[in-house]
Amino acid sequence: MLVTSLCLTFMAVCVKLVSDEYSTLEIVMYRSLVGAVFMGIVTFYQKGTLKTRFPLEHAWRAIVGATAFGLHFYSFRGLPLATAVTLNYTSPIWIALVLFIGGLLQGQMRFEWKLVGAIIISFIGVVMVLQPNIQEEQYLWGLIGLSSGFLAGLAGLQVRRLGQLGEPEYRVVFYFCVISTVGAAILTVLCAQLPGSDGIAFHEHSPRGLVLLVLVGLSAAIGQMANTRAFHLGKTLLTANLQYSGIVFSCIWGIIIWGDLFGWVSWVGMAVIIASGIAATFFGAKAKKNVLVHTGKG
Repeated sequence: MLVTSLCLTFMAVCVKLVSDEYSTLEIVMYRSLVGAVFMGIVTFYQKGTLKTRFPLEHAWRAIVGATAFGLHFYSFRGLPLATAVTLNYTSPIWIALVLFIGGLLQGQMRFEWKLVGAIIISFIGVVMVLQPNIQEEQYLWGLIGLSSGFLAGLAGLQVRRLGQLGEPEYRVVFYFCVISTVGAAILTVLCAQLPGSDGIAFHEHSPRGLVLLVLVGLSAAIGQMANTRAFHLGKTLLTANLQYSGIVFSCIWGIIIWGDLFGWVSWVGMAVIIASGIAATFFGAKAKKNVLVHTGKG
């Protein structure tokens, strides 16, 4: 999971660096294209099959997931790297909130004050991260970053759903990349025709831009593979909580490359988000375990 976090924050660095040469949709397209080729090679060498009985589920996961990281990439244009990454890392909090509300509505979960408290505290941390760092005109960027975290949470739930249906990870990632590539390419062409656009769908490649795009795709693919490996081999709660190391890595990247500086309120806010995210993951898993025991499914 530490390798995952390092790869994904390095991907974020490359996206931010290449954003002055390509549109966000182009970056999404190239990122997904490299990932599709990489996963195709992995599938071939693992002698796997890409045949699936759940095309609609894959399509929904790809649409939500691609929109999530598209918004995440776009937020880099208006936010410091660490701020954008921190907002995206609220996805576990959103997952806990969605599962908690769904469980209450279905009568399968009791009201857990500890879980609710962790969720509320996490959003206090979000306010602390945003308040001193962005100007009034940048609140839209903050909302975009927070929305990417919410959609990433929904995409994560859909990935879990596909796993329950028996879909292997390589197939989930492959179709995600393929559908994202096609969708982003179509939207890139359509957006180039809109009034006010520069009319250029696909920008010419420079050596710098091409290298950065390849690095975006490779670091994302390696990060996804490492993430899958981590959850296969490690303890679920420990593995899930180690993902917050990405916030630390993004802070280091931002300081080294862009000289980003944060006040003590921001640092405390990041710590609050990490701590509350860990708590929400723990209490959410504990509540789910209690539900399975009480319903005889444990």
